[in-house]
Amino acid sequence: MLGRISAQSFSFDHSFSPYSSEKFALCFFRDPEVLSSLRKMEAGGWVPLDKPMVSVSVEPTPCTKVSMELFDPIYSCGILRPTGHVVKCFHDVYPDYDELRQMLRDEESEHYYVVGREERGEFLFSLFKHLCLGGELCQYEDTIDPYISTTKQIYKDLISVQKDPETKKIAVVSKVLKVCAFDESGRCFPGVREEEQTFAYLIVDPYKRHMTLFCHFYGVGNFTV
Repeated sequence: MLGRISAQSFSFDHSFSPYSSEKFALCFFRDPEVLSSLRKMEAGGWVPLDKPMVSVSVEPTPCTKVSMELFDPIYSCGILRPTGHVVKCFHDVYPDYDELRQMLRDEESEHYYVVGREERGEFLFSLFKHLCLGGELCQYEDTIDPYISTTKQIYKDLISVQKDPETKKIAVVSKVLKVCAFDESGRCFPGVREEEQTFAYLIVDPYKRHMTLFCHFYGVGNFTV
């Protein structure tokens, strides 16, 4: 994913309402400063954005979690060994497969709903899944710890929280939108083809009027020595 994953922050000067999120996203992708930033990604394999955006699709993504407890069931269901190592398993296509990826991708896996249906819809889980599945050439981790720690750090950096003055409880205030933009030729961002690991999220803080575009374009990333 190195070189193909990006997080860019922007500010806006109008109020944000979830009811007008599609209009908000379209204005975002039509903004000259935003387009200038996105065009800089072309060298990393992104599709050139040389035509006006005509529409967007917006999928609100639940984002309510303020801890990593969502992943607790994974530690006690047979996906991991007591050491935290991921259990390997057979797959017809992938020679080096494991129970974690099978739980994430295969609805017929006996572990698929060890994390409940509602929790699987959370942005925290989606982020974890994206990191676990990786890019086109991915050297998967032997243990779960790197996935959990990286998910926690990125999630913490992306979302905004606020303490309720009465209950003293922490709550997420960010609104997360999974987005896709279209020009006159069809889908153009992120990528022209739908792929599970090609994604774009707008994470909006409606109080600070601040948002982050978090995206990844599936392919062969950069290599490091």
